[in-house]
Amino acid sequence: MSAADLTAQTPLPAGLLRFVAVMEILGGLGLVLPGILHIQMKLTPLAAAGLVIIMIGAVVVTIPTMGVAMAVLPFVTGVLAAFVAYGRWRVAPLG
Repeated sequence: MSAADLTAQTPLPAGLLRFVAVMEILGGLGLVLPGILHIQMKLTPLAAAGLVIIMIGAVVVTIPTMGVAMAVLPFVTGVLAAFVAYGRWRVAPLG
């Protein structure tokens, strides 16, 4: 996707948007792969915590640019990631 297409709806630079996209992909892999492969299972709560931080930023950016209604999805996603992080750190740690 071109930089003009990426920045058409947001004031953020294209490089930052690409960085966040890569971090979201790595966070998703960090949630799934340690449990499947049974290696480095301490990475699951760390990946979830990283996704919480990304979703906080998404909510903060979405509210002024698109409104509160559009910020509900990243908010709910952040709450779910926080639930996973807490659950894997305190309630039912892997490994």
